[in-house]
Amino acid sequence: MSFLKAEWRKLALANYEVDPDLLRDYLPHKTEIDIWQGSCYVSLVGFMFKNTRLLGIKVPFHINFEEVNLRFYVKYKDGDEWKRGVVFVKEIVPKPALTFVANTIYQEHYQTLAMRHRWEKTADSWKISYDWKHKGQWQHFKVESELQSQSFPEGSETEFITEHYWGYTRITPTKTFEYQVTHPRWEAYPVKNYDIKVDFGQLYDSRFAFLNDMEPKSVMLVEGSEITVESKRKL
Repeated sequence: MSFLKAEWRKLALANYEVDPDLLRDYLPHKTEIDIWQGSCYVSLVGFMFKNTRLLGIKVPFHINFEEVNLRFYVKYKDGDEWKRGVVFVKEIVPKPALTFVANTIYQEHYQTLAMRHRWEKTADSWKISYDWKHKGQWQHFKVESELQSQSFPEGSETEFITEHYWGYTRITPTKTFEYQVTHPRWEAYPVKNYDIKVDFGQLYDSRFAFLNDMEPKSVMLVEGSEITVESKRKL
C-alpha cells in the first residue's frame, strides 16, 4: 500500500538559476546536483493537495490543503540507472499534524503557517494564488495563465522541472532517505503574468535572500494529477 495518495493540482513553479555551491550543504549523501543545459535551478512551488489519503485513510480536516515549498534538483545512480529527484529546503503547510508526520516519519523540513489560496477562472484566464503568513506578514505567489493546458516536448525545460519521480532527504552526512513519487505525465498552461512576494532570506535561510531581488528564469503553471508517495528506504 502506498504511504500517501492524493491529487496535486494547479502547481505554480518559479524557477531561479543559482550557483550550485549554494546547495552543497543541503545535498543528500550519494546524490549529485542535476543540471539542465548548464543551469542549476531552485524552484518556488505552490499547489493544492486534494483528496488526500494516508495509508488509505482520509483524515478529517486534512484532505484538501495548500503547500508551498522551495526545492532543487538532484540525480542518484542506482546500479546502471540514473534516478532524477528533488530535495526540499522547506515545505510549508497549514496543518500542524501534517508537519509532525512528515518531519517524524520522513525527516523532512516542514513548517506550519497560516495559508490560503484562490483559484479564479475568467473568460480567458486562470488566476491562481497561494498565500502564507510569516511573522505577521502575508507573502504570495500568483500566476495568471491561459485556460487550456498543453503537453510539453521531451527535453524541454518544463519537462526537466516537472518530471521527477524520486525524493531525497539528507538525514546525516552519510545517510539519505529515498522515496518514489508516481504520477502520469503532466500538462502545462501558458503563463501570461505572475507576481511573487516572498522574503526568501527570512522564510528559508539568509543565503537565499538574494532571490528577493532576482527575477525567475521561468514561471510555469502545471495542472497536476493523482499522485502516490511510496514508503522510504535508506541509502
